[in-house]
Amino acid sequence: MSATTALGIGVALSIVVAALLSLAETSLTKVSRIKVLHMVEEGRRGAVRLEHLLQDPPRFLNVILLLVLVVQLGGASLATLFVDKIVKDASWGWLVSTFGMTLLVFVLAEAAPKTFAIQHAETVALRLAPVVAAILRVPGVTGFTRLLVGVANVVTPGKGLKTGPFVTEGEIRAMAEVAAEEAEIEEDEKEMIHSIFEFGDTVVREVKVPRPDMVGVTVDEKLDDVLTHMLEHGFSRMPVFAADDHNEVVGLIYAKDVMRTLHRRRNGTPKPTLRQLCRKPMFVPESKKVAELLKEMQAKTMHMAIVVDEYGDIDGLVTMEDLLEEIVGEIADEYDREEPSVQPVDDHSFLVTGRFPIDELSELLDTDLPDEEWDTVGGLLAGLLGQVPQRGQEVDFQGVRFRADRVQGHRIAKVRVTKLPEATAQDA
Repeated sequence: MSATTALGIGVALSIVVAALLSLAETSLTKVSRIKVLHMVEEGRRGAVRLEHLLQDPPRFLNVILLLVLVVQLGGASLATLFVDKIVKDASWGWLVSTFGMTLLVFVLAEAAPKTFAIQHAETVALRLAPVVAAILRVPGVTGFTRLLVGVANVVTPGKGLKTGPFVTEGEIRAMAEVAAEEAEIEEDEKEMIHSIFEFGDTVVREVKVPRPDMVGVTVDEKLDDVLTHMLEHGFSRMPVFAADDHNEVVGLIYAKDVMRTLHRRRNGTPKPTLRQLCRKPMFVPESKKVAELLKEMQAKTMHMAIVVDEYGDIDGLVTMEDLLEEIVGEIADEYDREEPSVQPVDDHSFLVTGRFPIDELSELLDTDLPDEEWDTVGGLLAGLLGQVPQRGQEVDFQGVRFRADRVQGHRIAKVRVTKLPEATAQDA
């Protein structure tokens, strides 16, 4: 065999090996872990080995990427020698080898195999998993790759790459958007994915029931009146206020405790007082993250917590239902009689409650309203006017007109929001 023939075979083999490595890289990163687990349960051949590989993606992926680089660079070097053998004018032979090898690698070792691997991820991954596992068992391969990654971590500013490839929050959100557009997931599933990320950044102040909306009883009320109060409002638990100070919560009362006590009283059992039935309340600061609060409430088996401000005054309450609604959306039952928080008036106007969140209004109007100083539309309107508005007062801000539609005492109950035409907004 001549040297020229050997070099040609070497170039062809490098392209074939690079194509196989591209197939392995793409299929192993694109295959669904859930589907692999199903294949393991079905007893598919090679599924156990594939599932074992997927438990540590950086281990095999770093090795594959290193081999791809070695094979492609080696193939390019062989291609240069091969062209030098068959082209007499060496002054432009390197140009032929460079462009020729680039074309061959891109088509045969990158685009074609990766497209095929994406279309048949499960099948290709099952077939190539034993090959990848065998490569990882070659002495020194994994250790040498880790050494190179360690060197990269040393020369890279910052903390370095400790766990191999990773996906950011923004990339997961983008993938959810694409999956919803391609009907791979439902629209509500996409919204839930976004809600989970937002859940970690939300604080109790944004989800609480404010102090004026709290429904409770005073500690000196009779149990029959307490039960009547609970039935009228449809609440299974309520805060209990001090008799002479409604800014002091002395405990929580549960409907089941009241009903059990009233039933025993009919049987002649001594009747305890409301204070004796009260359970110890859980107090949380309004700046607490709702994700932390949910874990704490689960650990303490509490379904309600009293929210206090920075001065220790009662600022509202929050329930486990309020926290879960931040992920799954509104949870309504047969007792909920609340009017909708958003009511369309026309193509450019909406009637919203004063408690409607500013960030949700920004999404609704496709604008960017400030939500750092104020959390609700009512708070924004009062802040812009510098006072609690009277019914009919309005103000224009950032191309949006806010009009106080209903004011109850010192609270803004309803706000009419209108997105102004562009010319009017610029004048404003």
